[in-house]
Amino acid sequence: MISPPHSPATPPQDPRQSPRDKPFAQSWRARILAMPPLILPARQFVYPRRIPGEEDALGRGALLLEVTPLQAGQPSGGTFLATCARGFQDPALPSGIFACPRPQDLLALAGGYAYLIDAHAPEHCLHLPLRPVTQVLSAPAEGLILLAGFHHVLALDANGERWHSARLSWEGVTMTELRDGALYGTGWNLHTDREVAFRIDLLTGAHQGGGFPG
Repeated sequence: MISPPHSPATPPQDPRQSPRDKPFAQSWRARILAMPPLILPARQFVYPRRIPGEEDALGRGALLLEVTPLQAGQPSGGTFLATCARGFQDPALPSGIFACPRPQDLLALAGGYAYLIDAHAPEHCLHLPLRPVTQVLSAPAEGLILLAGFHHVLALDANGERWHSARLSWEGVTMTELRDGALYGTGWNLHTDREVAFRIDLLTGAHQGGGFPG
């Protein structure tokens, strides 16, 4: 039996970052722009690259980022403009910027699409296959950033993908807490119409529970 994610004495954690840990170090600074700058930087990148099935991605809108690589806290390499195509127009899906286990990596979320950008070599960008991403949770003590989708959880470390969970839900995964080397959350069971608790080992990605029978 999986214990409930929270006891009455333990308030829920901010799903973006565990307060027990220091945030990830980052060798970049970035800000979200409402519109392109009047003077465009010399370097500009559009994500995703031209790939089959994504020809009209920018038609859904985009997240505009002004990114400056840093070396020893000082600008290095020149500011660039990143245009990240929005995955979906549902306002409930997350958009934003997140620090990652590797200091030069920047995770950009745009309407549920996730882009792992090397801020020091922005021509290298990984369009993560989990689509849409519905939630992000940082786990600095374990060197992980966790992304939830409708059915699975994906864990990234400094080398890229650490693990990809088995299916946890018929439709909808909620990450609620990090505790004792594990991620706790819930997944929906179609047959009972209930949210069922799960536990994922942060080292291996192996899980117990969840709403999808495995």
